[in-house]
Amino acid sequence: MRKQAESLLPKLPNLLVEDAVRAALLEDLGRAGDLTSDATISPDATAQAVLATREDGILCGMDLALAAFRAIDPDIDIALMANDGDRIKAKQKVAGISGNARAVLGAERVALNYLMRMSGIATYTAQFQELIAHTSAKVTCTRKTVPGHRAFDKYAVKCGGGSNHRFGLDDAILIKDNHIAVCGGVATAVERARAFAGHLVKIEIEVDTLEQFEEALKAGPDVVLLDNMNPATLAEAVAMNREAGTRAVVLEASGNVSIDTVKAIAETGINYISTSKITMAAPTLDLGLDIEIS
Repeated sequence: MRKQAESLLPKLPNLLVEDAVRAALLEDLGRAGDLTSDATISPDATAQAVLATREDGILCGMDLALAAFRAIDPDIDIALMANDGDRIKAKQKVAGISGNARAVLGAERVALNYLMRMSGIATYTAQFQELIAHTSAKVTCTRKTVPGHRAFDKYAVKCGGGSNHRFGLDDAILIKDNHIAVCGGVATAVERARAFAGHLVKIEIEVDTLEQFEEALKAGPDVVLLDNMNPATLAEAVAMNREAGTRAVVLEASGNVSIDTVKAIAETGINYISTSKITMAAPTLDLGLDIEIS
């Protein structure tokens, strides 16, 4: 089962990883480098260290962490002991790092920043998904991500067992309440979107009442986002959708989604539950780098 899940994980493009890590290292090393290590450690000193987790969770961000060490010194030796998407236990070693001591310490913070944030998102996503595992619903992320970090946030969501929503404004049409207000109505908005979109572009429209939902069903989008509806209202929408027969659409719920409410939302029969909590409110997972003294 683990191997099957692993094969479904996306692969972060090397260029994306390298550019992000380089920018992070430049930010940290500044104009003068690591003053502390340069002042206290011989340039020829070597060190052996381990990356280890201090709490249970889902590992994510290893490509970026390892790229940080290799960017400073390509000769650093890395022994990988766990992979992205793995469930890890407190005090578990996830990688061994050995090589030039200044290089190891210079990359430490950047490596851990990526690991802690991305593992935190993966872990929090898994907690949401586990609460609704008895349903067919899937937790999905939103565009509410740290600027410049979207691809990594969304990758972490996948590592946690969640689903990715659109990556930006350019890969799907999502007609929200403000679009509807400007263009004059649900039906008009969907009609214009259908005329504009290519055959590979999905069209989703957001509604916040059952009356709007009924209008949306007649208009024929691919997905309807049911915004800020309570579970009882969501269940009504699911029933209406079922009765629509061939006009039925994929249903997504959003608004007021939290670790406390996601189970009740999923049990209404909804297909997807989108929430910014998994990317914007996920606690970081505590990992550390420790020098091994022989």
